[in-house]
Amino acid sequence: MDGILAIHKEVGMTSHDVVFKLRKILKTKKVGHTGTLDPEVSGVLPICIGKATRVSDYVMESGKTYKAEVTIGVSTTTEDQTGDIVEEKNVNENIWSTDDIRSTINKLEGEIEQIPPMYSAVKVNGKKLYEYARQNIEVERPVRKVFINSIELISEISYDNQTCKFEIEVECGKGTYIRTLATQIGELLGFPAHMSHLIRLKSGGFSLEQAIKLDELRQIVEQDKLQDVLLPLEYGLNGLEKTTINDEEIVKRIQNGQKIEKQLIADHQFEGIFVVWYGDKAIAIMDTYEKNNALYKPKKVFL
Repeated sequence: MDGILAIHKEVGMTSHDVVFKLRKILKTKKVGHTGTLDPEVSGVLPICIGKATRVSDYVMESGKTYKAEVTIGVSTTTEDQTGDIVEEKNVNENIWSTDDIRSTINKLEGEIEQIPPMYSAVKVNGKKLYEYARQNIEVERPVRKVFINSIELISEISYDNQTCKFEIEVECGKGTYIRTLATQIGELLGFPAHMSHLIRLKSGGFSLEQAIKLDELRQIVEQDKLQDVLLPLEYGLNGLEKTTINDEEIVKRIQNGQKIEKQLIADHQFEGIFVVWYGDKAIAIMDTYEKNNALYKPKKVFL
C-alpha cells in the first residue's frame, strides 16, 4: 500500500485528525500529510501512504491555490474569522470600484514579504508562535519572503454593515499565509482587514475535484477499490525538475547511492534538486554534491 491520496478535508478537522482516521481506515501506521490545513479551512490535502511518505517534503513544491473571502473594515487577533476583534473602521458604501480592488491586489503579485501571524505554527526560539500568543506574549516575528504567482478578484464587491467583502483566488508558493495576505490588502486600502473564509482548491498538483472525503474513502476501501484512487509516489514529484536516464549502468550507480559526474547526465545544468527517471519510474532525487560541484549525489533513492 504505497502512494498518494488526495483527501478533501472538511471543516472542523485538523490535518492530524485526518491522518488518525486514515490509519484506522487503511489499517496502516505509515501515513503522513503534506502540510497542515487549519480546522476551519476545507480543501484538498495530499496524504502520503507507505513508501510515498518519503516524498512528502517535496509534494508542496508544486504550490497551492486558494479561494478566500476578504473582509475590509475589521481586523482580528488571528487575522481570520476565528479571532477576537482588534480594530474596526467603518467602510463607506461604494468607496471602491472593481478596478480599484483589482489594481490593489495586483500590487501583491510576485515576491512579497510577510510577517507570520502570532497564531501560527512558525517557531521562534524553539517555541511555536501560537504558544506565545495563548500566553499573551508578543515576540518579534521573522520577516519571510513568499511568492504570489497570481491573485485575482473572482466576485462582486459587496458592502454590508460598514464592511466591504470580496473573494479572491490566489496561486502561491509554500509558506504563504492567505490570512496575512488579506491584512496586507487592507493595509494597501488604508483599512483593517481579515480573511473571513478560505478553501484550498489545489495542493501539490492535486485539485479539489480529485479529492475524496473520508466517508467516500471508507466505502472505496470496503469495496476493495483503493488502487483506483491511490496515485503512485511519482505524482508527488511533479513540482520538481526532472530528467530521464536510459543508461542502465548509470541507473545502477544511482540506485547504489553512488555520486554521478554531471557530464554523464544530459541536462547537467540543474542548480537545485531534481528527479531522475528511468522509463516511467522515478528512481531518485538528486542534488549537487557540496564537496565537488562537478558531481551529483542521490538525496533519496526509490528502489
